[in-house]
Amino acid sequence: MVIDINLSNLLPIQRPETPSIPQPSLRRLPQYHHYLVDLEARGISRVSCSMIGLDLNLVPVQVRKDLQYTGIIGKPKTGYSVPELVLAIESFLGWNNINEAFLAGVGNLGTALMGHERFSHYGLRIVAAFDTDPSKIGQWIQDKAVMPLEQLADLAHRMSIHLGIITTPAEAAQAVADEMVKGGIQAIWNFAPVNLRVPEHIIVHNEDLYNSLASLSWKLAKRFRVPIQVEEAG
Repeated sequence: MVIDINLSNLLPIQRPETPSIPQPSLRRLPQYHHYLVDLEARGISRVSCSMIGLDLNLVPVQVRKDLQYTGIIGKPKTGYSVPELVLAIESFLGWNNINEAFLAGVGNLGTALMGHERFSHYGLRIVAAFDTDPSKIGQWIQDKAVMPLEQLADLAHRMSIHLGIITTPAEAAQAVADEMVKGGIQAIWNFAPVNLRVPEHIIVHNEDLYNSLASLSWKLAKRFRVPIQVEEAG
């Protein structure tokens, strides 16, 4: 089984410094992008902050501040070119530069992520997967080669992979993170329900599905909760 490393970025891409951005603004940019792509599909070529704010239930001044982080400047009265604004958001978020990633943990969740084709629209391409299960090693799952975990660090170095995805059980996640750090991976998207111990320069985003489910369940229970009536004595 051979992976053609010539298809990968053998040298790290040098990108200019991007300005810091508040997390609420960062979370809204994908919302703007989805909205703008829909406008573009409907043949709408220009848009204003007032129009965006009205359609997305946001304050226009906040929309303008959010978009300014991308470096684009709207024109008075005419607003923004929709295609240019889409490109500005994609460039700022790095979606127009494909990030090749390694995934560790080819269970149900890992397999589902490997088969999620829309990731490529947002700059992510999972190029290989790793596991410790002998029955999975050597297989091709979702058109991705599954290799032994002990090969992850060496291949990450050789292929200049900077993004890792962990979808293993909690008890295996730290060992996987250690291998990723050893391989030069700079950012980890962690789906395992555990806090990883990594060097300070490593970026970790925890996708805690259990906390999200707990929050959703609590809100649902709260909606249907009936106050207990206590009868007074006598």
